[in-house]
Amino acid sequence: MKTSNYIKELREESVAVLQEKLVTAKKELFNLRFQNATNQLDNTARIKEVRKNIARIQTIITEKAKDA
Repeated sequence: MKTSNYIKELREESVAVLQEKLVTAKKELFNLRFQNATNQLDNTARIKEVRKNIARIQTIITEKAKDA
């Protein structure tokens, strides 16, 4: 399954890399929302996917913080 592979990849990354990915994902979400507001977005399901990825990244960051 695609999401389980993505989660495994995230768990292998360091917290600094995860923070960078989080910032990138939030920028992407902003751009997607902007495109959606101006009716330029074709795949609206991408917004939901990026939101879930942000949540996944934040969850793993929190888990790593508790372990440390």
